[in-house]
Amino acid sequence: MQRTLKRKGISYAKYGYLFSLPFVLAYAFFMLYPIIYTVILGFTDLKGAAATTWKFLDEPFTNFEKILNNKTFITSLENTFVIWIINFIPQLSLALLLTAWFTRRKRTIHGQGLFKVMFYLPNIITAATVAILFNSFFGYPVGPVNTLLKALGAENFYFTNDKWASKLIVAFIQFWQWYGYTAIVLISGVLGINPTLFESAEIDGATPAQTFFRITLPCMRTILIYSLITSLIGGLTMFDIPKLFNNGGPVNATSTASVFIHKQAFEGTYQYNRASAASVVLFLIVAVLSVMVFFLMRDRYDAKEKRLNKKLARTARKGKEGINV
Repeated sequence: MQRTLKRKGISYAKYGYLFSLPFVLAYAFFMLYPIIYTVILGFTDLKGAAATTWKFLDEPFTNFEKILNNKTFITSLENTFVIWIINFIPQLSLALLLTAWFTRRKRTIHGQGLFKVMFYLPNIITAATVAILFNSFFGYPVGPVNTLLKALGAENFYFTNDKWASKLIVAFIQFWQWYGYTAIVLISGVLGINPTLFESAEIDGATPAQTFFRITLPCMRTILIYSLITSLIGGLTMFDIPKLFNNGGPVNATSTASVFIHKQAFEGTYQYNRASAASVVLFLIVAVLSVMVFFLMRDRYDAKEKRLNKKLARTARKGKEGINV
């Protein structure tokens, strides 16, 4: 009877493969192939604007050793982490505050849709436009910010020539562009929590703060992991804002790892091999940190339960095999 049903049943799996085929082909051609090619170039001698041929180095890790001993690359990594931390901590804090504000059950905020659009609007504007706009804002000696300082009786300040001022401006742009997106993601996560949990908390007399920290945040663990990892990846690969705001200056103060890679590949001596090696190093750093974040923030009790269930399943399977024998 079971065999008859299998013969008469219709398998729709092949249609799923057909529908996913265009994406797989596009990904393989535009993403997978360039990634593999970049990794390969890290072990070659390819450099020069007109270079068309290359060969593998006798000592394959030469480019990686030079990159890791390059002070400018180390500085760019430090800048990347500093700018990301400066923008991510207030970004997540404000996003959580907005989430708590918009999802309060006892107080309905009028015009929520308008507020959400306003918060999300900076994310729609292209990074290149925002970088050039802020460069004009903080222009020296003529610019809106310096004009305001002069009107208030203060002296003009050369923002784009000061290391920490430039870093803070780049971090602020990143924060301003992404806090709305993070808030929308977190609000969506709260809306997916079972409402009966909040109703039970209200019946037990829990305050809004207790409800948020004891129920909302623990239930949003997966969403928080997603937000943290995506922000980590985006922050460590930021390019448009520091490049177009001040070209990584002054004195490489806002030169991130991606800006360094771009300069290695497309400026000066066009060292594609070293740029590829730096790209691989950055990829490994991002991958390791993402895995660390995932394991540190995962639900340990859930993971323990899954391991226990797998162990019980293996034991039951071995028991059945012993009985059949």
